[in-house]
Amino acid sequence: MISVRPQEKEESPKADCYSGGERAAMEWTQRARGRLLGPLLRLLAALRVTPDHLTLASLLVGLLFCVLWFWSPAAALAALLIHVLLDGLDGPLARHLGLASRRGSFTDTVADQTVISATAITLMADRVIDVAAGGVYLSAYTAVVAIAMVRNAMEIPYSWLLRPRFLVYGWILVEAFFWPDSINQVLWLINAVLIWKLLTGFFHLRERL
Repeated sequence: MISVRPQEKEESPKADCYSGGERAAMEWTQRARGRLLGPLLRLLAALRVTPDHLTLASLLVGLLFCVLWFWSPAAALAALLIHVLLDGLDGPLARHLGLASRRGSFTDTVADQTVISATAITLMADRVIDVAAGGVYLSAYTAVVAIAMVRNAMEIPYSWLLRPRFLVYGWILVEAFFWPDSINQVLWLINAVLIWKLLTGFFHLRERL
């Protein structure tokens, strides 16, 4: 039987991209998920599944979207859903095992951003997303995440952030089955907010250097 260490105090400064305004809500939802998923977390612990295992599985299933999309959009979206579900388990499992750390948070953020980039590139390759809209989305999103992580490390987090990946993932379903040729308009609205947060985050960070 695997031994579970008492939950460690989370390290500081942070190594994630959460804003100051959403951190408390994120921690509350993770505690709620931990209580709700307690039996599953105990089963995973007994099977010696680690948070890194879940992060890797989430990454691989998310990347499977890129292959499945050209064969079956429905199957690709199912893979994306599994990616999201697995991504929601690694944090609660880390806290259940007392393994929450900056290293795990950083790994999870990189894995999430890899899937975000891969899905957008796949849709650009299939001409579902315009190159301009997709290119700005990828560049601005990645830059905002990077600046958010630096700001958190310097303990000057954003007050709030747009986190659009779930909106974009959901809109892929809308685009594929309900409202074709709509995703680019959604992306440009998202891009406008991302560019604003990128500029304000950059200049605020620059002032503190």
